[in-house]
Parts: sequence; structure tokens; C-alpha cells
Amino acid sequence: MPVNTVFSWFIRKRLHQIALFRKYPDEVQAEVLRHHIAALSRTRFGREHGIIPDTTAAAYRAQVPLRDYNGFKPWVEAVREGEENVLWPGAVRWHAKSSGTTTDRSKFIPVTEDALEKCHYKGGKDLLAMYVDAVPKARLYGGRHLIVGGTGRAQEADNGVLTGDLSAIIINNLPWWCEWRRTPARSIALMASWEEKIERMAETTINQDVRIIAGVPSWTQVLLERILERTGKNHLGEVWPHLQLYMHGGVAFAPYREAFDRMMPPGIHYIETYNASEGFFGIQDRLGADDMLLMLDYGIHYEFIPFAPGQDVMATPDAVTLGLSEVDVNVDYAIVISTNGGLHRYVLGDLVRFTSLAPFRIRVTGRTSSYLNLAGEELMVGDADLAIARTGRQLGVEVRDWTACAQPHAAVGLGHHHWVIEPGRNAGGQPDAQLFAEALDRNLRKVNSDYDAKRTGDLVLDRPVVQWVSTGTFENLLKQKGKLGGQHKVPRLSMDPRWVEEVSEVQIANKAINAGASPL
Repeated sequence: MPVNTVFSWFIRKRLHQIALFRKYPDEVQAEVLRHHIAALSRTRFGREHGIIPDTTAAAYRAQVPLRDYNGFKPWVEAVREGEENVLWPGAVRWHAKSSGTTTDRSKFIPVTEDALEKCHYKGGKDLLAMYVDAVPKARLYGGRHLIVGGTGRAQEADNGVLTGDLSAIIINNLPWWCEWRRTPARSIALMASWEEKIERMAETTINQDVRIIAGVPSWTQVLLERILERTGKNHLGEVWPHLQLYMHGGVAFAPYREAFDRMMPPGIHYIETYNASEGFFGIQDRLGADDMLLMLDYGIHYEFIPFAPGQDVMATPDAVTLGLSEVDVNVDYAIVISTNGGLHRYVLGDLVRFTSLAPFRIRVTGRTSSYLNLAGEELMVGDADLAIARTGRQLGVEVRDWTACAQPHAAVGLGHHHWVIEPGRNAGGQPDAQLFAEALDRNLRKVNSDYDAKRTGDLVLDRPVVQWVSTGTFENLLKQKGKLGGQHKVPRLSMDPRWVEEVSEVQIANKAINAGASPL
């Protein structure tokens, strides 16, 4: 029997369960929570919070306060020391080291066997199941699956506990049906040096039959551009004729869409995922859509807190949360999760907005700590991503990376937003900064009514300021911080000007070096 036929049969078995949680979301989530409470009752954390197998959902919310990572650190440290039955039954062998942005404060997220098997790997299988359902003639499994993961091998402590990027943990433990077709070789995929890794990945995959690519857009773009440089081809369809699918996540795709459309073959399918070290949460279940199906049977129970910029979600650990039956569309919610990785009423820090309630579909709109709100404009990352992508398309420039901060009112004049933008390598020149700022301003006003109101008449918020930096500036900043490659990224929006200042300093240093002067 042809391998693609076997693969399609195997992968479609999940479609029935997906249909069930679409139809009965509340019942499925209630069952997830019952299983979660039963497991939690067998742990030290559960005993300390008075959790027993018969604890009700209401009692669970009353007895377990909301916590962020800092609130979980004492228990996480005990798990990392090798203590069993702390946050989840049994021993935890893996911890995902996650910093996300360029902050130096790392998080160590426990990754249990349940989380790997019933969440992370289940998410990958479901994505392929939904894709094969949408494209029945897909021939994915006859070729290679190129996975662009993080950097660095897992580090083993004396007690046998291993710590590394989530991608390294996943690659080290992939099920046979996935590892069989994955490329590049594990020795390359887990290389610590990002720059050397890119060269080796390009070298070893050029002559393979790659049919799927998966990775964070910002870092995948670096690899794909290098492959086109090495081959001299116009697009990747000339390198890999059977390439069909790019699976992406980690950052919004909109600002990168122009670059990928240029590099990818005609007819390529893009599918977005929403996953993190803490769990796998959503999959784009419709080709061409800009939202994702919330996956409800991965051992994760969800709660939601309505959010407004400037709100300190952790200020009230006993705040009332909403269940799925209580949410509404077009509202930003801070997401709270209870997972089979041992997190209980954990405030993830992400913001989501529901686009549909039957079934439950979401967009990720930003972070609880990432927004601009000088004058009540309440600009979130999701709207900013959309506006900057539209502006780039209108003016014919690929936006490679960007960050923006709030510049408060000076002694004279209004406050404004300061944007630092890096064009792509293949951008056909960059437009005048003021011209780009004016177009960006117009697009921000179209996508965000609060921003539009505060910009009216230039009365309370001045027009944005755009500063171009040379290609490679953001990459150099991350390299200086030892955060090159993988899942690391600079915050998009911040009320603190620090990130804009650091990017600007790297740009100044680069100019000095290029001019033959000392950057000091």
C-alpha cells in the first residue's frame, strides 16, 4: 500500500474526536478539568491547596489562586531538584527553558510525558490530519519534513533532569512516524551555533525532497533566504518541486507574508499554530483563514480574564475568570491555563481574541505586558502587526523586523509612538521614513478605533515617528545577548523605550564599523 495512503488513514483517525469537541466544547472541557483535578490530588501542590479527587470546578478556582511563573517557582525548583509528585504525578525528566523575548530572566517549564504525548505531539498530528482532510490529494509523507527548531542541546543535571529549548526536547523525543521523515539530522538540528547551523541545514537539505517546512517565520526566513542564495534559484519550488506546506507560529505571520510569498512556490499552503513551552493551544483549521481553532482535548483547561492595557492581571490572584460559555467575540482576554504539564491556573501572559464561538476560534493579539497606551489608544500587538504589514505592501517594502515604544509628552509637544523598522534583504529600497510613518498612521487608524479617536486632530497623540535600521540590526542585537536563533525575539510594543534604544545603539555601532571607525 502506498505510504501516503497509509499515512492519510492513520492521521484521519483524529478527525472524529476533533468533531466531538467542536460540537460539545463545554462537556469536553469539564471532563479535562475532572481528570486534571484527579491527577492534582496526588501531588504535593494539590495537598497544599486542599485538592481531593471530588473537588468541584468552583472549589478548584476558590482554592487555587491565579499565579504567573514567579508564583510557581518554589514548586518548579523542587521538580528541577528531582522531587517527584510535586506539580504532576511522577517524575519530570524534562524542563523547557524559555525566555521568549530578549529578557535575561529564563523560565523553566516542566514538560511531562503527558504533556509531550497528549498535547505537543497530538497538536502536530492534528494539524496534519486537518490539512489532509482539506487537501485529500496531498502527498506529504513521500518526502522530508524540514523542522527549523531552536538552538542548543539539552543539558543534563547530576540528578538526570534535562533542560533545553522546547524544540530540542521535542526533537529528542519525536514519535517514529514523525522522526522517520524529519530533516535535518539531529546532530545538525540541535547545534548550538545558530550561524553554523543555518549553513549546515542549507547544505544538507538542498538536494532532499522537502515537502513540509515548520518553524518560527523570523528564523525560518533566514534559512530560506540562505538556500536561495546558495542555489541561485528564484523561489523554493525550483529547489523542492514537491513543497506543499509551511507550518508557522511563535510570532505573527502578517509582517513576513510578503517575503514568504516571494520565496515560496505558487500554491503553497500556510497553516498557523499556537504553541509554547507551556502547551499546544490552537491550529488554523481552515486554509486561508486568519484565526485558529482552540484545541480543547489536549489536557489543558482554559479560563479567561477580560483585559485592558495597563491592567495588572496578577494584582488580584482571586479575580473572577470566565469559562468558554461566558466569553464573547472581539474582546481581548488574558488566558489562564491548567495543564497536564503541572501548571494550575497559570497566567500565561498571552492575549487572545475570539473570532467565533461555534466552534471556538481565536487570534493571538499580544501579551499582557506588550502594548502602547499613552493616551488611551490601547494599541495591541495584533493590530500593530496588521497595520505594519499593510503599510509594507502598499509601499512595496518587506518588513523584516520591528519594535515600537511610547515616547511620553515632552515639555513642548504631544507624546507619540517611536517605531524602529528593519527592511528585508530583498526590499527594493526603503521609502522615506516620514512617508512610511504617514501610511502606517492611516492603517493604524483603520484597524484600531481607539487609536483613531486619540489621533483625531492631533489633540492628545501625535503622529508616529519611524526610524529605519539596516538589515541585520535586530539579529545583531540578539546575537550580542546570546539569544540568536530559535524562539527568541524582541518585544514588539513596549511602554519602556529600552528596546528601541538598544536597537538604535546597535545601528549606530554598525554604521561606525562600516565607516572604519571604532564603535566606542
